[in-house]
Amino acid sequence: MGAAVGGRPSNASLDRRPYGPKTTGSPRRPAARDDRQVSVANIKSQIKRNRQNEKRRLRNRTVRSEVNTRTRAALDAAEHGDEDADETLRLAVKRIDKAAAKGVIHKNTAARRKSRLVREIERLRSEED
Repeated sequence: MGAAVGGRPSNASLDRRPYGPKTTGSPRRPAARDDRQVSVANIKSQIKRNRQNEKRRLRNRTVRSEVNTRTRAALDAAEHGDEDADETLRLAVKRIDKAAAKGVIHKNTAARRKSRLVREIERLRSEED
């Protein structure tokens, strides 16, 4: 260990000591947070706000999951050359638009996702021919 100054360890030893909980997620995508703690707030309005935020988080998660599922289905249909590929694309775009309308994703994010989805499907269709 480093030399102690005034009874405290040096900075070198602090750098090696792990602080905080171990996380399994990457820095950009934190670990899943389904094991939420009960509200620790003492203020009534903050307790209510925490309750509302948790409800919204769960609702938004299901909407985002539905968007991803529909997008994946559209890509799979286009990749396999299904007859209903146009319909699955329409449903995926519809879900993306709905998510943007509800405020789950930003409207520019929705536009970007739709653009990339359509471009990818067109690329898959051109490879088939």
